[in-house]
Amino acid sequence: MHKFISSYQHFFNVGQPSLHINQMSVHQDKLLRNMRMWGEVNCCLEGRCFIRIVLFMVLVVLCLPAVARSAPAASCTISDPLPILHKFYQSGDLLIIGIISQIYVFSSQATFEKRPSSELYDDILHFTRRWTVHASLELLSTKNRFIPNYKCDIQNNPLSVIGGPNSEVSLHIAMNLCIYKIPQLIYGCTQIMKNDMQADFLYWMFPKGALQYEGILELLLHFEWTWIGVFYLMDDNGERFVQDILHMFPERGICFDFIETFATLAFSNDIYQTVEEASGKMKTVSGSTANALLIYGELQTMLLFILMHNFADLVDMPVKTRGKVWIMIAQMDFTSLRFQRTVDLHSLHGALSFALHSKEVLGFQQFLQMRNPTSDKDDGFLRVFWEDAFNCHFPNSIADEKVEEICTGEEMLETLPGSVFEMSMTSHSYSVYNAVYTVAYALHAMHSSKSKQRGRMDAGRLKILYHLPWQLHHFLRSGSFNNSAGEKVSFDENGELVAGLDIINWVTFPNQSFHRVRVGKIEPDSPTGQVLTIHEDDIQWPSRFNQAQPLSLCNDHCHPGYSRTKAEWKPFCCYDCLPCPEGKISNRKDMDNCIQCAEDHYPNKGQDSCIPKTINFLTHEGALGISLNVFALSFAFITAFVLRIFIKHKDTPIVKANNRSLTYTLLISLLLSFLCALLFIGKPERITCLLRQAAFAIIFSVAVSCVLAKTAIVVLAFMATKPESSMRKWVGKRLAYSIVLCCSLIQVTICTVWLATSPPFPDFDMTSMAKEMILECNEGSTAMFYSVLSFLGFLATVSFILAFLARKLPDSFNEAKFITFSMLVFCSVWLSFLPAYLSTRGKYMVAVEIFSILASSAGLLSCIFSPKCFVIFLRPDLNQRREMLRRKN
Repeated sequence: MHKFISSYQHFFNVGQPSLHINQMSVHQDKLLRNMRMWGEVNCCLEGRCFIRIVLFMVLVVLCLPAVARSAPAASCTISDPLPILHKFYQSGDLLIIGIISQIYVFSSQATFEKRPSSELYDDILHFTRRWTVHASLELLSTKNRFIPNYKCDIQNNPLSVIGGPNSEVSLHIAMNLCIYKIPQLIYGCTQIMKNDMQADFLYWMFPKGALQYEGILELLLHFEWTWIGVFYLMDDNGERFVQDILHMFPERGICFDFIETFATLAFSNDIYQTVEEASGKMKTVSGSTANALLIYGELQTMLLFILMHNFADLVDMPVKTRGKVWIMIAQMDFTSLRFQRTVDLHSLHGALSFALHSKEVLGFQQFLQMRNPTSDKDDGFLRVFWEDAFNCHFPNSIADEKVEEICTGEEMLETLPGSVFEMSMTSHSYSVYNAVYTVAYALHAMHSSKSKQRGRMDAGRLKILYHLPWQLHHFLRSGSFNNSAGEKVSFDENGELVAGLDIINWVTFPNQSFHRVRVGKIEPDSPTGQVLTIHEDDIQWPSRFNQAQPLSLCNDHCHPGYSRTKAEWKPFCCYDCLPCPEGKISNRKDMDNCIQCAEDHYPNKGQDSCIPKTINFLTHEGALGISLNVFALSFAFITAFVLRIFIKHKDTPIVKANNRSLTYTLLISLLLSFLCALLFIGKPERITCLLRQAAFAIIFSVAVSCVLAKTAIVVLAFMATKPESSMRKWVGKRLAYSIVLCCSLIQVTICTVWLATSPPFPDFDMTSMAKEMILECNEGSTAMFYSVLSFLGFLATVSFILAFLARKLPDSFNEAKFITFSMLVFCSVWLSFLPAYLSTRGKYMVAVEIFSILASSAGLLSCIFSPKCFVIFLRPDLNQRREMLRRKN
């Protein structure tokens, strides 16, 4: 039961007849619809009213046979319809009417086997639309006479009507009262279907429906609840919600585990069918993997929701519904009923609901504490509520005095549990409160406007002016005021309240009480563009989750390092998780595709983030760099030492043999080649990249050409010893210098062209190594690099062939066999260099080239000069001219 409406006529000091909604038989409903057809013209003159009465009576007579034929078992006499059982009237100059579904009526379905009765059955509740039509038509009749459109006096004319809290009430009020342009302020429901004629006469004490739908979507997306279940009330609003609104959810990435109608209870004798239906709904809930369930309903749906859970407990159905997060729209609200003292409210714990934004009205609780049936004897609603809430009866006769529980009227409302009565003003009550004050402010604005236009006027004329409700629309539509709670109240161009919505978290307690906690809000036209504001830390979740935020997904999140792919034969938000391929990452949950790291980064082991690559080059400080430095400097020192020895013993036969100048040149070039290796160690710079390959190529060309010249001189010298040989003219220093100069000049030319066209430069190789980026000297032109090596290989091959052919020539100091060994070493080193060079990357590739330079140079040094050093130091007796001549002979 909506708790506070019965008290408002005193709280506002405005007369407010509240008309009860009850059940009417189908035939009476048809009769009322036919009578409404004659109610399109207001009558003010007595003669015209007489004509209207005649037409009405004719209608009744014409309708009578149809009623009689359709209900043969019923009486065929026409009498006044069943009276509205609960209504309250308080006289006043201006009347604001309330047609409110305030009291639950317990009755069974009509079987047409007997005349309809006004008897109330102590049974289960239901809502019906028929008494709404009856109540609205009674407003169009003279007081205490139910003759629609027969109202010729100017007394008791409704200035406006407040209706609610569900669409059944609002729609059927509008069907009748819009004909007379009576302002209707609807609360507790979103916009109902209306035609153009109704549009200008309806005002919603509720923000536009699109705001709530957007709020629901934002709430689901905020908590990442993309897998939900939906229950909706099977009426016109519910069908429109499914057809017009739910299609927006998949567009925002939300899909449905199920979409079900809510369990309904039309009449009390449907109880067993309803229990069976509720059990089926709970089986759907228990079998669902969705943890977030949306309910689209109206005021009575909250009670059905609670009953549905308790029905499941009655039949001992093992369901897992207590661990679900129920999301309820603002039209739903908790209703107060006596039997709810014993029902289990734990299914509400942790639920989230939307509610019209409201504030506590000062003095409201004190006002409630002063209310009691003894002081307000004329308020029939309060008396009925009091008996139901406190489970007692007021004595009306001597027999009543025997009732065990007698109502004294002194009972205190604050002692009632929250499931029966709340002392705070709820959002629906706040809407009614604002509706009454909206009419009052509009009346004041209209009075002020008329006073300015006409100046003085007599009170009687002013009173008649107030009784024309259509004049109030302009002031209602354009009015704006601050209520006593300090909040602004106004309507937009569509007659909808300009207001936001609160997000309520329901917290229940074992003693069947509950608490509404405001945990967020939905604001229209937010300046930041954020419609939703929510405080997650204030939310109490269902106990199953241990205060951890619930997940409502078709399947678990795809964690970083995985990408999701569509699951076969399932909704679009169901997916499988696949690990990212090598070299790619996913750094967020539920990524559709893995991404490639930047060139200077690489994936970590979990493939969920990119790590910066380290720079790779051969440093002087590293172990490999130090080792190569030591070897290069050591061989350079040995070469310099050998050169010093040869210079010191320059006049000895072993030094003078086979061209002393070529020996010096060869030693110097070997010394430079060892030092040249140092250019390859350290951070590549532009200068070092330009110099190191060219220097290496030219120095080695000089060294190999010196070896080639030595070999050629040996061969030619032997051939020149033959009588009358033409080779005598070629033997000499000129030939040796020519060979060295020509070979070196060719290599210099190749290197010059290389440096001029496509020189080497510092570069980063991002792809060769997974975790490192190689800082290297890009050779510029690979063809030129291999041309340099090819020319060196050509010189070495020619030298090796000549030395191999001359290895057995008789001579005291024949170098041919030593050159053969040296060139064999040289060629072996550089032939193994190519595959090793091509198969390595980074600093190791540079180390391979340095090793080849050092090894080939060391081979030449050791194979050619170690025998000579052996003679100089250990066999000086062989380093004599006579010994040379003796050995030659």
